[in-house]
Amino acid sequence: MSLSAQLRADTDLAAAVADEYRALADLLDASGAAVWDAPSLCEGWRTREVVAHMTMPARYEGPAFMAELEAAGGDFTVLSNTVAARDGALPAATLLGDLRSEALHGWQPPGGGLEGALTHCVIHGLDITEAVPLERQVPTARIAAVLGIVAGPDLFGVDLEGVELQADDLDWSFGAGATVTGPAQALALVVCGRRLPPGRLGGEGAARYSRA
Repeated sequence: MSLSAQLRADTDLAAAVADEYRALADLLDASGAAVWDAPSLCEGWRTREVVAHMTMPARYEGPAFMAELEAAGGDFTVLSNTVAARDGALPAATLLGDLRSEALHGWQPPGGGLEGALTHCVIHGLDITEAVPLERQVPTARIAAVLGIVAGPDLFGVDLEGVELQADDLDWSFGAGATVTGPAQALALVVCGRRLPPGRLGGEGAARYSRA
């Protein structure tokens, strides 16, 4: 199925983005206070820092964002780490409100459009749910669309040479070589440079993308 067909199967891309944010908010809201300090798959970030990063557009409109970027010397990585550390200390209720914000739901990364927005919310949501872990399956058409966006163009500098990624829950594979098997959402994280918890991936190449 083509990427455009996958997106149509999920009805409307903008609605899918909003639904992903709301689903994560509902899941975190129901998971108790301890989830906020659980480590995520983003190195050095807990759930709260990941959510603070995801929800920046709800708190920083154009001029405020540019002021933050100037303070960070124009370095987006520095900006991201600074805001995540600072805003991660906000009350959980505030961060949940930001996940449910229409301003966030309508945001698109510069140059990334709606596809970039979908990738942003799905991958960072998985950074949390796969690490804690929390029970949530990204809808099939949605995760297939994300795989279509992130696999192939070497967006994240991940070495996929000599491996074949094979989803065990939908008809998708990528590459050639030693097999790395697992759920589609776990493989999407692999392509985006994450190392998965032990046992999440299978196949002869799994250790290369798994945490010890």
